[in-house]
Amino acid sequence: MEAMVGVLVVLFLVVPLAELYVIIQVGQAFGALNTIALLIVISAAGAWLVKREGLHVWRRFQQQVGAGAVPGKEIADGVMVLVAGALLLAPGFLTDIAGILLLLPPVRAAIRTLVMRRAARRAGIIWLDSGHGGFGG
Repeated sequence: MEAMVGVLVVLFLVVPLAELYVIIQVGQAFGALNTIALLIVISAAGAWLVKREGLHVWRRFQQQVGAGAVPGKEIADGVMVLVAGALLLAPGFLTDIAGILLLLPPVRAAIRTLVMRRAARRAGIIWLDSGHGGFGG
């Protein structure tokens, strides 16, 4: 519970302050209008990437369901694409970088593996990593 409070403090206090610092630094280096334009361009490109990756994940999800398989990996990827979209909508360069990284399939795969291992450990389940991820008893 204390760890969750710490994470929330970082999310709602430290990240916005860091974003403001970076925006000010970029603004001083490139000018206010250029900084605003850059933030808009990054957001537009991010929205396009979210749409593209989201559609790709949705197709994989439909293929898994059509094949009669449980689309666990696809659901996790879908959640991460949604989080990436939210990060890209938030104004600032740091959240944009995090959002863009989360849209890259290799980054998503690494994060998915870490999260699934941690969840399995907390649930007392043995993690069988066959390259695709999965749970075993």
